[in-house]
Amino acid sequence: MRMGTYTFFCRFETEALLPAFKGSTIRGGLGHALKRTVCALRRQECGGCLLSSNCAYAFLFEIETGKAGRRPHPYVLIPPDTEQRAWPKGTPFSFSISLFGKANEYLPHLVYGVGEMGKAGLGKNASTTNGGRFLLDSVQQGDTVIFEGETLKPAVNLAEPSFAAEPSQSSISRINLACLTPLRIKSDNRFQDDLPFHLLVRAALRRVSSLEAAYGNGEPTLDYRGLAARAASVRTLTANCEWQEIERYSNRQKAAMLMGGITGELVYEGNNLGEFLPLLRYCEAVHLGKQTSFGLGRIKVETIA
Repeated sequence: MRMGTYTFFCRFETEALLPAFKGSTIRGGLGHALKRTVCALRRQECGGCLLSSNCAYAFLFEIETGKAGRRPHPYVLIPPDTEQRAWPKGTPFSFSISLFGKANEYLPHLVYGVGEMGKAGLGKNASTTNGGRFLLDSVQQGDTVIFEGETLKPAVNLAEPSFAAEPSQSSISRINLACLTPLRIKSDNRFQDDLPFHLLVRAALRRVSSLEAAYGNGEPTLDYRGLAARAASVRTLTANCEWQEIERYSNRQKAAMLMGGITGELVYEGNNLGEFLPLLRYCEAVHLGKQTSFGLGRIKVETIA
């Protein structure tokens, strides 16, 4: 699966008041701006629109359910890594978006959409006092500036995260997992507030399978049963975690909603953990669990000597 990560560098023109976790605010603002930009039939629902198969907004935000189940969103959001709420006029801020597969073709639409989002404003009082207006200064792919002024260069050298095992990793016996943003994993029809290794691996297998089937070269041939069975023998050595609740407002449901998850660090111990490492490295790039398009489920994996 081809993947491109793009960082948007912005600067507030008016004072902004944002929530501590900004993923929902940025995603919502971008979705509204993109729909205003690209939608030709604004009074029609996407599901019944004849243009939806070639629409940037529908592909990125309106996820249909097919024979293979619900297609995962073709991107993840990486919001600013700060809980700062008040942003004075002139303050710079940035966020990143990773696009999967065909979604990279819609990068020009996203760049324009972010610019339009800046005109509408972000955060509290955006619609009443012109709060949170910002300018998009530039966009980078890695260290390369691909947008500045009015010129957008094509993305190059898209990454392809690998989930193939490497023989040299077979001797690893301890892995440290850091949950950088709330990790929401569901099992037995409820969200889990602890994370045994077999649940982590099952979630990673689902993530790899669904993304590769939707945006890669088809569902990969992995030893799903074997990996899940061997993961059950791995024990949690330490767990320094807590449940972090995040509240967001859903315009579609006209209600406040909670999307909490696990944050903190865990250390796992077992034999030959190297065979699981590529799966977890893959999920470092694409996030894990529910609501990844809001920026949840961002993890970091390290081996322990």
